[in-house]
Amino acid sequence: MNTLATLTARHQTQIAQQRNAFTLRMHRSLSWLQRAQAAGGDDDVAFMCLWIAFNAAYAQDNGSHTDNASERQTFRSFVAEACRLDIDKALPALVWQVFPGPIRVLLDNQYLFQPFWEALNNPCADGSTPTHWREAFDEARMRVHRALAQQDTERVLYEVFVRLYTLRNQLMHGGSTWNSSVNRTQVRDGRDLLARVLPVMLGVMMDNPARFEGKPFYPVVAD
Repeated sequence: MNTLATLTARHQTQIAQQRNAFTLRMHRSLSWLQRAQAAGGDDDVAFMCLWIAFNAAYAQDNGSHTDNASERQTFRSFVAEACRLDIDKALPALVWQVFPGPIRVLLDNQYLFQPFWEALNNPCADGSTPTHWREAFDEARMRVHRALAQQDTERVLYEVFVRLYTLRNQLMHGGSTWNSSVNRTQVRDGRDLLARVLPVMLGVMMDNPARFEGKPFYPVVAD
């Protein structure tokens, strides 16, 4: 089982063999995973720490410009690779046996659908909210429901992370009140899901370091 203790021990073994970009990214990710576990009942802090841990693990500096679209593509590729290399099928077990209910709730929540907020923040000339986001939302729901029916773990996880990315933006950019009752369910479910999924992904990465050896953003620079 990929607990923080077992992942830390494996990381120490890999560091003893060689320090490189991969072990630095793992070190950063594990440090934030540890902080998330120390957050106790503070779901907001735990969720933000878990997302930073996820970001530290998947983000790689390839020298190109990074925007929201390219970042989503990066973690889509990461999720696909993690699912492909997950020989123990731990990720499907989490998606289909542990979190099927919360996942459906997250994916059906319009407040985690970024086009909803883009429409709300860009009203029509008469002040009304554009409705085109509803068509995109319905299409996304149909796409997700097909993936759920086909038990397409990779697609479902990617769609979940897209929704959680919107939640991440709300928290990180001051678009949410700490401990707000308005978004408690999605923050709590997001925390619980990340807390179980991320250690599995880190374990897969440690099993296959050559597949995830890209340079980290902001490398350590000696004075």
